[in-house]
Amino acid sequence: MLLKEEQYVINWLSQYGALPKTQIIRMLQKPASTADKIVRNLRRQMRVSDVSGGYYLGLDPMCQPDQRLILAVWVLLKFIDQVEPMAHYPAVYPSQLFFLKENMGYEIVVLYEGEQNLLRLLQPQEDLKYIIVLPHISMASSIRLPNAPCLLATVDFQGRDEPEVIFYTEEDSEDGTENIVSSGAG
Repeated sequence: MLLKEEQYVINWLSQYGALPKTQIIRMLQKPASTADKIVRNLRRQMRVSDVSGGYYLGLDPMCQPDQRLILAVWVLLKFIDQVEPMAHYPAVYPSQLFFLKENMGYEIVVLYEGEQNLLRLLQPQEDLKYIIVLPHISMASSIRLPNAPCLLATVDFQGRDEPEVIFYTEEDSEDGTENIVSSGAG
């Protein structure tokens, strides 16, 4: 019988594929030593495997990490203390991840350079907000946001294992135009 936290890890890896071990430890919301013990137990039971030399964890050693989904999980981690462990899962394309926070649905959409038109595929709904992750904030000037509440974000590694996630919002300026402003690192 698996512990509740072990079941969470198995579920996350079955939904998302291989994830960085750092993300799994953060998603567990436990002290690092406790989270490490949970991962070690799952390895010992041969329920999870190291992928790419142990940087990633997966259900089998051959699974390939989805970098777009991994970026979405970094954004999710900024809200993880307000999200139930089983209240996030893969979303419908072009979104990568859906999560519930305080009875509001959020979809995380990761765009790469030149993919601005993918936002046209979104189906805005009541009680749904979008977090649009861009490779750099200067790309914001070339996107057309859906008719729904949106937050823009960038994920910047700057040579570190854990990236800095910065959120941006649109603000109306005094001359009536909209400006993108940083709402700070998350």
